Amino acid sequence: MLILENIKKSYKDLTVLENLNLELNDHSIIYIKGKNGCGKSTLLKIISGILKADGGSIKTNYKNIGALIENPSFIEDQTLIKNLKFLFNIKSNFNYEYVKELADAFDLEIDSKIKMKNYSVGMRQKVGIIQAIMEDQDLILLDEPTRGLDDESILTFTNIISNMKAKTIIICSHDEIEDINFDKKFELVNGKLEKI
Repeated sequence: MLILENIKKSYKDLTVLENLNLELNDHSIIYIKGKNGCGKSTLLKIISGILKADGGSIKTNYKNIGALIENPSFIEDQTLIKNLKFLFNIKSNFNYEYVKELADAFDLEIDSKIKMKNYSVGMRQKVGIIQAIMEDQDLILLDEPTRGLDDESILTFTNIISNMKAKTIIICSHDEIEDINFDKKFELVNGKLEKI
């Protein structure tokens, strides 16, 4: 369960979110569309706890949150597997088989010796998606997840998300994302969510 009531957020004189409300049930996949700079990343940061709202309230029973917000960051001089294992060492036990399955789906070599600093934008985005969904999260937040992905990788992404029925997922993007059966769709306009 996630309930946002009258969420407000401003940066100096710029109001980004204004009395924003959202109620989500468990096991739902939500799409939030919006132009660049409209507040999508800010909203996800508030939900994840990275950023504090200026006003309003958040009620949730989600304890484990996976997130890809803006550009994913990595330990640049380490490999893919070492980056993913580092995150797991912080939180839980590493499920190599599941992570390998995700990497294979995205055509990434899990045990590659290539360091992250040599990965392309698209490859980095794929790793960012894997890090957001590789654990047993209750809630997954994905900000512009298809950025830098080719058509084949976008299809892989939509297939993976469509099969995650036991999760609650919020996807924010300025791009149209097809091939996912969203439970609800919204557009973020003038700081508020409008159902579409």
